[in-house]
Amino acid sequence: MQIKDVLLAPGSGAFFYDDQAAIRAGASQDGFIYLGEPLTPGFTSIRVPASSLSIGLVLVDDTVVWGDMMSVQYSGAGGRDPLFDIKQISDLAARVMVPRLLDVDASRYLDACAKVFEPFEHERLPLALEYGVSQALLRAAAYLQRATMAEVVCAEFDLPLPTRRVPIYCQSGDAREINVDKMILRSVDVLPHGLINSRQRFGVNGQTFVEFVKWVAARALEIGRPGYKPVLHFDVYGWIGQEIGLGPQCIADFICRVADTVPGFTINIESPADFGSTQAQIENYARIVSILDDRGSSARIVVDERCNTLEDIRLFAEAKATHLVQIKTPDVGAIADTARAVLICRANKVGAYVGGSCTETDLSAQASVHISVATQADMMLAKPGMGVDEAFSIVGNEQNRLLAILNRRATKKVG
Repeated sequence: MQIKDVLLAPGSGAFFYDDQAAIRAGASQDGFIYLGEPLTPGFTSIRVPASSLSIGLVLVDDTVVWGDMMSVQYSGAGGRDPLFDIKQISDLAARVMVPRLLDVDASRYLDACAKVFEPFEHERLPLALEYGVSQALLRAAAYLQRATMAEVVCAEFDLPLPTRRVPIYCQSGDAREINVDKMILRSVDVLPHGLINSRQRFGVNGQTFVEFVKWVAARALEIGRPGYKPVLHFDVYGWIGQEIGLGPQCIADFICRVADTVPGFTINIESPADFGSTQAQIENYARIVSILDDRGSSARIVVDERCNTLEDIRLFAEAKATHLVQIKTPDVGAIADTARAVLICRANKVGAYVGGSCTETDLSAQASVHISVATQADMMLAKPGMGVDEAFSIVGNEQNRLLAILNRRATKKVG
């Protein structure tokens, strides 16, 4: 076996874990912190620094390959796994994962994942653990095969080697105006997220949100390079449903009105409403999609909440209950399942957005790039963190390096 030892190293995620329930309930901000008591189990305060856990696989030649485990920013919300507990995850990794890893063939990626992620005590392992270990296994397979991670994925899933660049989507965090300018100056493909996560930011009848959408579009035309028209993508955290109402017709009407204020732009609306369960989300999102399509609207809806696991993604895609799925990588679990999720979306002619969270790390972001490019996703998130520059450079540079390698491989093959 190629793995002879396993290392664990505590680390930091690139942002903070936030209690979404407390923020939705109206917690006020004081500088960078939120005031008030947390509402979601596991949180000791509404905002806590993100932690991570690195797992290193020591190969037979003493090379060490790594993967990183963490939770998403809004842990414990919308059917997600609870807040990341580094002590609990470390203990489980040492007791369960290490013996399994020492007994697999690391050169066979999907086989290795299948073996190490078998249920423990009749339950699925924590998704954060799957996510980090699967990254390390992918790096191990790539090292042993003298290939890129993307090439390993293509070989395992019988995909052609990719040639197309995947568009990059940046998120603004709280510093919205400054970060929008950064994105526009960098000619980002999809922007700005906008963090529309409170009544204050959405406004009465959504008017504050509409004004922000108009400002972003105008700003892109004002300071962007000639001809620059990014896709405008806004995450409203269910506030259309909370403020306008949960009727699919009124939600679709509102989305159409928003799109009409920025003619010439494609607009994505993520998480327009939370209907309380996966099944209710599927049924109502399918109605909204149908209404928008029948009207020929340029607006597209994006599902996030209530669409976490691979099976959730399959259900939404097959029901045509979204235009675009955010495949939230730590919530899906093993990164091989992110690849499967993209392929499910493509098979059902639904857009695949390889997302994730600002709480991730450089290593998890780079692994996500290889999955995104190998499967030819429709877009991928610039991560980790909320600073724009760092995330855009990590994801963008990794993609450019990967495509340079693949282009060289193709050129040599032809020659």
